[in-house]
Amino acid sequence: MDLGTRPRSTAALLSRVGARIQARDTLLIEEWQDIVTWAGDHVVATPEGAATITDGYLDTGVPIAGDGAPLVSEFGLMELVAVLGRSPDGGRAYVGRVIECAWRLPTVYAAVMAGRLTPWRAERIADLTHALSAEAAGFVDRQLFHASGVGWAQLDRLIAEAILRFDPERAEAERATAADQRYVEVGDPDTHGNTHGIVHLSGVLDAADGRDLDEAIARRARLLGDLGNDAPLDVRRSVALGELARADLALDLEGSPGRKAIVNVHITDTTLTGVNPVGRWEDQQVPVSSEQIREWLGSASTVIVRPVIDLADHVPIDSYEIPDRHRARVQLRDHTCRFPHCTRPATRCDLDHARPYGEGGPTCPCNEVALCRRHHRAKTHSAWSYDIVMPGSYEWTSPSGFRFRVDHHGTHPPDE
Repeated sequence: MDLGTRPRSTAALLSRVGARIQARDTLLIEEWQDIVTWAGDHVVATPEGAATITDGYLDTGVPIAGDGAPLVSEFGLMELVAVLGRSPDGGRAYVGRVIECAWRLPTVYAAVMAGRLTPWRAERIADLTHALSAEAAGFVDRQLFHASGVGWAQLDRLIAEAILRFDPERAEAERATAADQRYVEVGDPDTHGNTHGIVHLSGVLDAADGRDLDEAIARRARLLGDLGNDAPLDVRRSVALGELARADLALDLEGSPGRKAIVNVHITDTTLTGVNPVGRWEDQQVPVSSEQIREWLGSASTVIVRPVIDLADHVPIDSYEIPDRHRARVQLRDHTCRFPHCTRPATRCDLDHARPYGEGGPTCPCNEVALCRRHHRAKTHSAWSYDIVMPGSYEWTSPSGFRFRVDHHGTHPPDE
C-alpha cells in the first residue's frame, strides 16, 4: 500500500471522486423520475378514495406522503419496492419521500432534477415536511427556492415557523407540552460513591431563562478572573453559579429581580397588521410565537428597542481592532461562516480582514468577513483564499484550484 512515498496529483484524484459522485447522483435522479412516473400511473382516485378493483382484486390506496399527495396502489407499491431491492418498510418510506417532493415540494423536486440539490438532502427535507399541512408544506417549499444553501438548523427553524403560521393550535400545544418538561435537578453529593463534595446539575429551561442564566454566570465568572481567581473558565463558571444562588438567598425580598429584555425588531407590513404571528429571537435565530414574546416581555422590568442597522453603511476606522458596531453589521449580513458549506452562526465566528490590515486593508465592514476559527486558520495559514465579489458574496479557491461561490444562496459553483 502506498502511504504517500510517491508523489501523486491530489487535484486529479479529487476530480475522479467528484466525477463519480456526479454520475451516482445522475443515476439516482433518473430513478426518481421513474418513481414519479410510476406513481402517476398507480394513483388510486376513487369516490371512496381508498380502494378500487385492479385486475380483479380489491386494491387499496395507501398514503405514503403528506396531505395533498396522491394515494398509490398498495399492490403496485409492493412490486416497485421489490424491484428497487429495498425492505418493505424502508422502500415504502423512500418512495413516499420522492412523492412528497414531487407533489408537495415542487421547488425542492425541481432543484433535485436540475442537480442543484442532492437527492439525500431532499429526502431529509421530505421527512421533516411529511406531517405538515399542505399549506404549511407549500410555504416551506417556497422558502427553499435556493434549497442548496439551507442548513439543517435553518430548515428546522423554517419548519417551526410553518407550524406557527399555519397550525398555531398545534404549535401552542407543542410549546405547552415542551414547557411541562422543564426541570432543574441538583444531584446528591453521595451519588456514585462521590466523596469530594461535588454534585451534578442538570435541567431543561425556558430559552430566555437559560439565556439569562448563562449570561449571568459568564459575567460573574469573568469578574472572578479579574479579581485574581486563576482557575479554568469552566471551574469559575461553576463557582459563579453557587455565588449567584447565595446572593439570592441573602436578599430579603418577596419577589425576584426583574428581567431586562433586549429586543431586535424586524417589522413587516404583516407584523403591523397582526396577520403574521411569528417573531424572531435574533440571538438564537429561531422563530417564536407572539404568545411566547408576550410571556417574555411580561416579566421584563426594562425593554430596550434597538434602531435598525443599515448594512450598506461604510464606517471605516483607523485601527486593527474591530469594534462591536462592525461586528453587528457583519453578523447580520453574513449570518454564518462564509467558508464553503460551513453553517456555524456568524455570532460564533471571528471577523477576518479580507485584505490584511498590514497590507493596507481597511478596518471596515466591506473588508470584514465572518469566518469560524477553523476556517479563519485555513485562510490565514494554508493555500485557501477568497475574493469579495460584493459584500456578502465571496469566491473561494482551494489549494488544488477548485473554486466555490458562497453567498446568501449557499455554496455553489462560481459559473452559476
